[in-house]
Amino acid sequence: MRFSATTASRLLASTALAALLAAGLASCQTTGSETTGSISAAAPRSEADWRGALGRLEAAYRANPNDPSAAMQYAQALRATEQYTQAAAVLEQASIQNPNNKTLLGAYGRALAEVGKYEQALDVLGKAHTPDMPDWRILSAQGAVLDQMGRHEDARKHYDAALKISPDEPSVLSNLGLSYALSKNLPMAEETLRKAVKQPKTDPRARQNLALVVGLQGRFEEAESIARADLPPEEAAANIAFLREMLTQRSRQSKTPPRPAAASKPKPALRS
Repeated sequence: MRFSATTASRLLASTALAALLAAGLASCQTTGSETTGSISAAAPRSEADWRGALGRLEAAYRANPNDPSAAMQYAQALRATEQYTQAAAVLEQASIQNPNNKTLLGAYGRALAEVGKYEQALDVLGKAHTPDMPDWRILSAQGAVLDQMGRHEDARKHYDAALKISPDEPSVLSNLGLSYALSKNLPMAEETLRKAVKQPKTDPRARQNLALVVGLQGRFEEAESIARADLPPEEAAANIAFLREMLTQRSRQSKTPPRPAAASKPKPALRS
Protein backbone atom coordinates (compact mmCIF):
# COMPACT_ATOMS: atom_id res chain seq x y z
CA MET A 1 0.00 0.00 0.00
CA ARG A 2 1.26 3.45 -0.85
CA PHE A 3 0.15 6.85 0.40
CA SER A 4 -1.19 9.51 -1.86
CA ALA A 5 0.72 12.78 -1.51
CA THR A 6 -2.04 14.17 0.72
CA THR A 7 -2.19 11.09 2.96
CA ALA A 8 1.57 10.93 3.27
CA SER A 9 1.79 14.58 4.24
CA ARG A 10 -0.84 14.11 6.91
CA LEU A 11 0.93 11.10 8.41
CA LEU A 12 4.43 12.48 8.22
CA ALA A 13 3.30 15.98 9.22
CA SER A 14 6.80 17.29 8.69
CA THR A 15 9.93 17.01 6.64
CA ALA A 16 11.80 15.67 9.64
CA LEU A 17 9.49 12.67 9.94
CA ALA A 18 10.46 11.62 6.45
CA ALA A 19 14.08 11.69 7.63
CA LEU A 20 13.08 9.74 10.73
CA LEU A 21 11.47 6.99 8.67
CA ALA A 22 14.41 6.90 6.29
CA ALA A 23 16.71 6.40 9.29
CA GLY A 24 14.97 3.06 9.93
CA LEU A 25 13.59 3.49 13.44
CA ALA A 26 11.92 0.37 15.21
CA SER A 27 9.47 10.85 10.39
CA CYS A 28 9.57 18.87 12.69
CA GLN A 29 6.76 20.03 12.30
CA THR A 30 10.38 20.80 12.21
CA THR A 31 10.44 23.42 9.57
CA GLY A 32 7.33 24.91 11.06
CA SER A 33 4.97 26.77 8.82
CA GLU A 34 4.30 29.45 11.40
CA THR A 35 5.21 32.95 10.37
CA THR A 36 4.92 36.31 12.01
CA GLY A 37 4.22 38.10 8.78
CA SER A 38 1.15 40.16 8.00
CA ILE A 39 -0.80 37.30 6.41
CA SER A 40 -4.45 38.22 6.25
CA ALA A 41 -6.72 36.53 8.77
CA ALA A 42 -8.88 35.54 5.81
CA ALA A 43 -5.93 33.93 4.01
CA PRO A 44 -6.70 30.57 2.39
CA ARG A 45 -5.93 27.49 4.44
CA SER A 46 -6.41 24.29 2.43
CA GLU A 47 -4.29 23.33 -0.55
CA ALA A 48 -7.30 23.82 -2.82
CA ASP A 49 -7.83 27.31 -1.37
CA TRP A 50 -4.19 28.20 -1.94
CA ARG A 51 -4.34 26.93 -5.53
CA GLY A 52 -7.42 29.05 -6.12
CA ALA A 53 -5.67 32.12 -4.73
CA LEU A 54 -2.33 31.49 -6.43
CA GLY A 55 -3.03 33.65 -9.48
CA ARG A 56 -4.28 36.57 -7.42
CA LEU A 57 -1.31 36.42 -5.05
CA GLU A 58 1.12 36.14 -7.94
CA ALA A 59 -0.38 39.22 -9.60
CA ALA A 60 -0.08 41.19 -6.35
CA TYR A 61 3.54 40.11 -6.03
CA ARG A 62 4.40 40.94 -9.66
CA ALA A 63 2.86 44.38 -9.21
CA ASN A 64 5.18 45.11 -6.29
CA PRO A 65 7.89 42.45 -5.85
CA ASN A 66 9.66 44.50 -3.18
CA ASP A 67 6.66 44.43 -0.84
CA PRO A 68 7.48 41.92 1.94
CA SER A 69 3.85 41.08 2.66
CA ALA A 70 3.05 40.36 -0.99
CA ALA A 71 6.20 38.23 -1.32
CA MET A 72 5.46 36.22 1.81
CA GLN A 73 1.84 35.55 0.88
CA TYR A 74 2.78 34.49 -2.63
CA ALA A 75 5.61 32.30 -1.27
CA GLN A 76 3.23 30.68 1.20
CA ALA A 77 0.86 29.82 -1.63
CA LEU A 78 3.78 28.33 -3.56
CA ARG A 79 4.82 26.27 -0.54
CA ALA A 80 1.25 25.11 0.03
CA THR A 81 1.19 23.84 -3.56
CA GLU A 82 4.61 22.15 -3.18
CA GLN A 83 6.52 24.66 -5.33
CA TYR A 84 9.28 24.98 -2.76
CA THR A 85 12.16 26.05 -5.01
CA GLN A 86 10.16 28.90 -6.51
CA ALA A 87 9.00 29.98 -3.04
CA ALA A 88 12.61 30.19 -1.87
CA ALA A 89 13.52 32.23 -4.97
CA VAL A 90 10.67 34.69 -4.34
CA LEU A 91 11.72 35.18 -0.72
CA GLU A 92 15.37 35.51 -1.68
CA GLN A 93 14.63 38.43 -3.99
CA ALA A 94 12.40 40.09 -1.43
CA SER A 95 15.02 39.70 1.32
CA ILE A 96 17.67 41.33 -0.90
CA GLN A 97 15.43 44.39 -1.12
CA ASN A 98 14.48 44.25 2.57
CA PRO A 99 17.61 42.99 4.35
CA ASN A 100 16.49 44.19 7.80
CA ASN A 101 12.98 42.72 7.73
CA LYS A 102 13.30 39.94 10.31
CA THR A 103 9.89 38.44 9.58
CA LEU A 104 10.83 38.09 5.92
CA LEU A 105 14.21 36.60 6.83
CA GLY A 106 12.45 34.06 9.04
CA ALA A 107 10.22 32.98 6.16
CA TYR A 108 13.20 32.85 3.79
CA GLY A 109 15.21 30.73 6.24
CA ARG A 110 12.38 28.21 6.53
CA ALA A 111 12.02 28.09 2.74
CA LEU A 112 15.74 27.36 2.39
CA ALA A 113 15.41 24.48 4.82
CA GLU A 114 12.55 23.05 2.77
CA VAL A 115 14.81 22.80 -0.27
CA GLY A 116 17.63 21.24 1.72
CA LYS A 117 19.95 24.25 2.00
CA TYR A 118 20.48 23.78 5.71
CA GLU A 119 23.71 25.71 6.28
CA GLN A 120 22.33 28.71 4.39
CA ALA A 121 19.04 28.38 6.27
CA LEU A 122 20.85 28.55 9.61
CA ASP A 123 22.74 31.64 8.49
CA VAL A 124 19.57 33.43 7.41
CA LEU A 125 17.57 32.38 10.48
CA GLY A 126 20.39 33.66 12.68
CA LYS A 127 19.77 37.12 11.22
CA ALA A 128 16.00 36.88 11.76
CA HIS A 129 16.31 37.67 15.48
CA THR A 130 18.92 38.92 17.92
CA PRO A 131 20.35 37.47 21.17
CA ASP A 132 18.85 40.32 23.19
CA MET A 133 15.42 39.88 21.55
CA PRO A 134 15.10 36.19 20.67
CA ASP A 135 12.00 34.94 18.85
CA TRP A 136 10.77 31.53 19.99
CA ARG A 137 9.46 30.79 16.48
CA ILE A 138 12.90 31.35 14.99
CA LEU A 139 14.56 29.33 17.76
CA SER A 140 12.19 26.46 16.95
CA ALA A 141 12.92 26.77 13.24
CA GLN A 142 16.67 26.76 13.94
CA GLY A 143 16.21 23.63 16.01
CA ALA A 144 14.31 22.03 13.15
CA VAL A 145 17.13 22.72 10.72
CA LEU A 146 19.70 21.31 13.16
CA ASP A 147 17.58 18.17 13.48
CA GLN A 148 17.60 17.85 9.69
CA MET A 149 21.39 18.02 9.83
CA GLY A 150 21.55 15.28 12.46
CA ARG A 151 22.64 17.68 15.21
CA HIS A 152 19.92 16.62 17.63
CA GLU A 153 21.53 17.77 20.89
CA ASP A 154 22.10 21.24 19.44
CA ALA A 155 18.52 21.25 18.17
CA ARG A 156 17.13 20.47 21.60
CA LYS A 157 19.04 23.39 23.12
CA HIS A 158 17.15 25.67 20.73
CA TYR A 159 13.81 24.07 21.60
CA ASP A 160 14.57 24.47 25.32
CA ALA A 161 15.36 28.14 24.75
CA ALA A 162 12.12 28.58 22.80
CA LEU A 163 10.12 26.94 25.60
CA LYS A 164 11.61 29.33 28.15
CA ILE A 165 10.12 32.19 26.13
CA SER A 166 6.85 30.44 25.33
CA PRO A 167 6.27 27.67 27.91
CA ASP A 168 4.35 24.60 26.74
CA GLU A 169 4.04 25.97 23.20
CA PRO A 170 2.64 22.91 21.35
CA SER A 171 4.48 23.46 18.07
CA VAL A 172 7.83 23.58 19.91
CA LEU A 173 6.92 20.56 22.02
CA SER A 174 6.00 18.73 18.81
CA ASN A 175 9.38 19.56 17.32
CA LEU A 176 11.12 18.49 20.51
CA GLY A 177 9.24 15.19 20.48
CA LEU A 178 10.30 14.55 16.90
CA SER A 179 13.88 15.39 17.83
CA TYR A 180 13.81 12.64 20.46
CA ALA A 181 12.32 10.29 17.88
CA LEU A 182 15.10 11.08 15.44
CA SER A 183 17.54 10.16 18.22
CA LYS A 184 15.65 6.84 18.57
CA ASN A 185 14.44 7.76 22.06
CA LEU A 186 10.84 6.82 21.37
CA PRO A 187 9.58 6.78 25.00
CA MET A 188 10.77 10.37 25.52
CA ALA A 189 9.37 11.31 22.11
CA GLU A 190 5.98 9.91 23.11
CA GLU A 191 6.01 11.67 26.49
CA THR A 192 6.82 15.02 24.88
CA LEU A 193 4.26 14.64 22.10
CA ARG A 194 1.56 13.70 24.60
CA LYS A 195 2.33 16.92 26.42
CA ALA A 196 2.03 18.81 23.12
CA VAL A 197 -1.33 17.20 22.36
CA LYS A 198 -2.73 18.24 25.76
CA GLN A 199 -2.14 21.94 25.12
CA PRO A 200 -5.22 24.04 24.26
CA LYS A 201 -3.67 25.44 21.05
CA THR A 202 -2.31 22.14 19.78
CA ASP A 203 -2.09 21.50 16.05
CA PRO A 204 -3.64 18.32 14.59
CA ARG A 205 -0.19 17.51 13.23
CA ALA A 206 1.04 16.96 16.79
CA ARG A 207 -1.54 14.18 17.20
CA GLN A 208 -0.51 12.61 13.91
CA ASN A 209 3.12 12.76 15.02
CA LEU A 210 2.11 11.10 18.29
CA ALA A 211 0.22 8.42 16.38
CA LEU A 212 3.30 7.72 14.31
CA VAL A 213 5.62 7.49 17.33
CA VAL A 214 3.18 5.18 19.11
CA GLY A 215 2.96 3.07 15.95
CA LEU A 216 6.74 2.94 15.67
CA GLN A 217 6.69 1.21 19.06
CA GLY A 218 4.39 -1.47 17.69
CA ARG A 219 1.17 -0.29 19.37
CA PHE A 220 -0.76 -0.07 16.13
CA GLU A 221 -4.33 -0.15 17.48
CA GLU A 222 -3.58 2.70 19.88
CA ALA A 223 -1.85 4.62 17.09
CA GLU A 224 -4.88 4.24 14.83
CA SER A 225 -7.17 5.44 17.62
CA ILE A 226 -5.06 8.60 18.02
CA ALA A 227 -4.97 9.20 14.27
CA ARG A 228 -8.76 9.00 14.04
CA ALA A 229 -9.11 12.19 16.07
CA ASP A 230 -8.28 14.19 12.93
CA LEU A 231 -8.59 11.76 10.01
CA PRO A 232 -11.48 9.76 8.56
CA PRO A 233 -11.45 6.21 10.00
CA GLU A 234 -10.50 4.59 6.68
CA GLU A 235 -7.61 7.00 6.17
CA ALA A 236 -6.31 6.52 9.70
CA ALA A 237 -6.48 2.75 9.23
CA ALA A 238 -4.67 2.99 5.89
CA ASN A 239 -1.91 5.10 7.39
CA ILE A 240 -1.26 2.70 10.25
CA ALA A 241 -1.47 -0.29 7.92
CA PHE A 242 1.19 1.31 5.77
CA LEU A 243 3.36 1.96 8.83
CA ARG A 244 2.95 -1.64 10.02
CA GLU A 245 3.88 -2.95 6.58
CA MET A 246 6.90 -0.67 6.37
CA LEU A 247 8.20 -1.72 9.79
CA THR A 248 7.67 -5.38 8.93
CA GLN A 249 9.68 -4.98 5.75
CA ARG A 250 12.49 -3.20 7.61
CA SER A 251 12.55 -5.97 10.21
CA ARG A 252 12.86 -8.61 7.50
CA GLN A 253 15.63 -6.68 5.79
CA SER A 254 17.59 -6.38 9.03
CA LYS A 255 17.42 -10.16 9.53
CA THR A 256 18.50 -10.98 5.98
CA PRO A 257 22.24 -11.76 5.82
CA PRO A 258 24.16 -9.68 3.30
CA ARG A 259 24.58 -11.28 -0.07
CA PRO A 260 28.19 -12.15 -0.98
CA ALA A 261 29.70 -9.90 -3.57
CA ALA A 262 29.77 -11.43 -7.03
CA ALA A 263 33.22 -12.46 -8.21
CA SER A 264 34.51 -10.02 -10.75
CA LYS A 265 35.12 -11.37 -14.21
CA PRO A 266 38.63 -10.99 -15.66
CA LYS A 267 38.79 -8.14 -18.10
CA PRO A 268 40.04 -8.97 -21.62
CA ALA A 269 43.46 -7.61 -22.47
CA LEU A 270 43.36 -4.56 -24.69
CA ARG A 271 45.05 -4.87 -28.03
CA SER A 272 47.55 -2.18 -28.88
